[in-house]
Amino acid sequence: MSEQSLARDDENAAPQAPRSSITRTVWHYALAFALPVILAFGWEYAVRAGWSNGRLMPPPSRIFDAFADLAQSGELWTHILATLIRVLAGFALGAVSGAIIGALSGVSDIARRTLDPSLQALRSVPSIAWVPLFLLWLGIFEASKIALIAVGVFFPVYLGVSGAIESIDRKLVEVGRVFRLTPLQMVTRILLPAILPATILALRAGLGLGFMFVVAAEFMGASEGLGYLLVDGQQMGRPDRILAAIIAFAALGKICDGILVILTQPLLRWQDLARSKL
Repeated sequence: MSEQSLARDDENAAPQAPRSSITRTVWHYALAFALPVILAFGWEYAVRAGWSNGRLMPPPSRIFDAFADLAQSGELWTHILATLIRVLAGFALGAVSGAIIGALSGVSDIARRTLDPSLQALRSVPSIAWVPLFLLWLGIFEASKIALIAVGVFFPVYLGVSGAIESIDRKLVEVGRVFRLTPLQMVTRILLPAILPATILALRAGLGLGFMFVVAAEFMGASEGLGYLLVDGQQMGRPDRILAAIIAFAALGKICDGILVILTQPLLRWQDLARSKL
């Protein structure tokens, strides 16, 4: 086969790449939404067919109506904004402190032996156990809520950073020494790339725990937030509002996690993963 015919084949095949990428993206989204959509339609059909009265577990149509009422009154956006601000503030505080102390514990053997046993013990304390202490120390306003969320974020970030530093392959450091890298080059070219994947996973885990801890935080005398909406729905006997708040939590958490993944993707472009080739 001539070189000209090969070149023509390459030119014809090139435009197919974007199309296959779009098709793959559509397929991924279809798979992601398939299960919840099937479950929603199945439960809606079960209630309409009279197999269940839908009182304690309302069908999707009733939950959608609750969403619409909350959105039209403006309550939904007020609660979402209040929860989002608390989570982001607590996440920033917990992630920064967890990364700093985790790095210190990973680098220094003395710091690890001094700090790690106490932190591992505190990690086992349930989130609700911190509530009365933070209320006593910081009152019922925003400081106590943000502090509780920061505690939830701190521990996975601390463990991820310290564990990533401790697990750096000795051969990588030796390669840097062979090439006579300066300390700054050793950090930027070898150490940081080595710990970034585990650190980003720890940040994602911390963000997820931040959304879990914000529920306990908003039980602490909050007058707005998705956690307050849960309590309000329970007190009013409105399971549709409770499920609407749970779905809002899930959607908000997924959106924030997706944004974190997008923001950190450029830091991991150097990775050559087997999964990306499949």
